[in-house]
Amino acid sequence: MNKRITSIGGQALMEGIMMMGPTKISAAFCDEQGNITVEDIEATRLKDKYPILGKPFIRGIFAMIDSFRIGYKALSLSAEKIGIDGDEEPSGFDKWLNDKFGDKLMNVVMGIAGTLGVTLAIALFFFLPSVLFNLIQGFFGEGVQAARAIFEGVFRLIIFLSYLFLTSLIPDIKRTFMYHGAEHKTIFCYEAYEELTIENVKKQSRFHPRCGTSFLVLMLIIGIIVSFFIPFTNPFVRTLAKLLTIPIVMNIGYELLKLCGKHDNLLTRIIAYPGLLVQRITTKEPTDKMIEAAIAAIESVIPENGEDLVS
Repeated sequence: MNKRITSIGGQALMEGIMMMGPTKISAAFCDEQGNITVEDIEATRLKDKYPILGKPFIRGIFAMIDSFRIGYKALSLSAEKIGIDGDEEPSGFDKWLNDKFGDKLMNVVMGIAGTLGVTLAIALFFFLPSVLFNLIQGFFGEGVQAARAIFEGVFRLIIFLSYLFLTSLIPDIKRTFMYHGAEHKTIFCYEAYEELTIENVKKQSRFHPRCGTSFLVLMLIIGIIVSFFIPFTNPFVRTLAKLLTIPIVMNIGYELLKLCGKHDNLLTRIIAYPGLLVQRITTKEPTDKMIEAAIAAIESVIPENGEDLVS
């Protein structure tokens, strides 16, 4: 089957979907009445500003930075759309915070939340596995280094999968995962050269190899391999060494993801398979309205001249 190779990707939002095209970024939202609205998101990607950052084995980490930066803007827009901020009367504490920090309040809150989040992630994914293995390493004899890498990697995978599964039980998150499924199905439909209709999109798979979930899974697997070559056993030193290897892991994972998006053969299917399995948690079958929003979002970013600028 003929397949269109595209750079278009997306992100599920709260009651909406963002699509990133070669030259344009748009988000489509569905309100309680079922009305679909589309808004452009103004953002300059790092590779557009500095072309060298778009080169293979360099672009991975900067693509991730762009994904977080632009994704945050889209999520903030979706929060406004569904009225999370609301019109409730602010409490005394809220008024004090507003008086103290003014327009900088949100940046302060996000800075604190981000710092706490990163600290928790480092503790759970890097420091804790190393500490736990040090407590039991006496059971592994001569193969202690290999056993350490495998133990730490499996422990991180268990934490990651447990987090995804538990969050998928939250109704609002489940709806977001349904939009995630709509995003994948719509991109598949576009790649198949089929007309973007609800019926055509519905018959597509919701498991796509070019997915952020697959990227994270690849990073975890590559991280296990990299861990074989980190000799340190002190949890603090080992954690620091692993943090320093993150750019390498991200860049390799990104290139493998791009490879799976361009080619469909035995090798790419093997590479993509773990991520596609995990997408059974992070994607759900969407409603027709969710698909309609995804179609509106992708149609907004498809280049009029048909050029996709895939690299």
